Amino acid sequence: MKLAFREFGQGRPLIILHGLFGQSDNWNTLSKNFADHGFHVFALDLRNHGLSPHDNDWTYPLMAEDLNEFIIDRQLNAPIVLGHSMGGKTAMFFETMYPGVSSKLIVVDMAPRATEAKHNNVLKALNAVVFSTITNRKEAEAILNTHIEDFGTKQFLLKNIFWKEVGHKQMAWRFNLRVITEKYNEILAAVPLTVCAVDTLVIRGEKSDYITNSDLEDFAERFPNYKLVTIAGAGHWVHAEQPKEFLNVVLDFIA
Repeated sequence: MKLAFREFGQGRPLIILHGLFGQSDNWNTLSKNFADHGFHVFALDLRNHGLSPHDNDWTYPLMAEDLNEFIIDRQLNAPIVLGHSMGGKTAMFFETMYPGVSSKLIVVDMAPRATEAKHNNVLKALNAVVFSTITNRKEAEAILNTHIEDFGTKQFLLKNIFWKEVGHKQMAWRFNLRVITEKYNEILAAVPLTVCAVDTLVIRGEKSDYITNSDLEDFAERFPNYKLVTIAGAGHWVHAEQPKEFLNVVLDFIA
């Protein structure tokens, strides 16, 4: 599958993979910052997200395959792969399937184990928005308000609304909500238990529960050359909540 992407700078290739319901432009500011430090940055839209194609099949192995196809098509040599949340697990799957392709792996706030369902309420909220019956974003936001309390989560989701038809006749979600709803359990899967020798940085947010202390032994078994950094004051959205610290941690690891 040919993935949509945003490209910044020149230098060593750095690929960025967003999380569930995300898209490449969530990473614009950090992508430009990495480009300023001498990297050729590719922020991808994973399948069924952003401007990439929608497809009925949606699994980690397929997303890893899409990533490998992208690397081959762009003739990228030894790219650094950075992924947040769902993107982080995609990066780990990629490493098990295509060892030796990436030069470094950066996993942001995601464990390799099978994860519990955390988005049922969000999926309920998104499916409650029926675009054929509303005419603006405020109405969509009002519907989300009845299901989701967190302001940041709502604003993040609302960024995915676009005008599907010319003339502002009907809105839609950028992501493939139908397939994400139907196949949500696919992205709860564990990474195959394989030893990956690549140098790996694991970043977690101090306030996040996505990577627990009990997960660290699991990381050590799968990625023996891994380093853990916990960023103070950050939750799951580490890169958005502490962007300067996040940038510095990544640059230090790559250097």
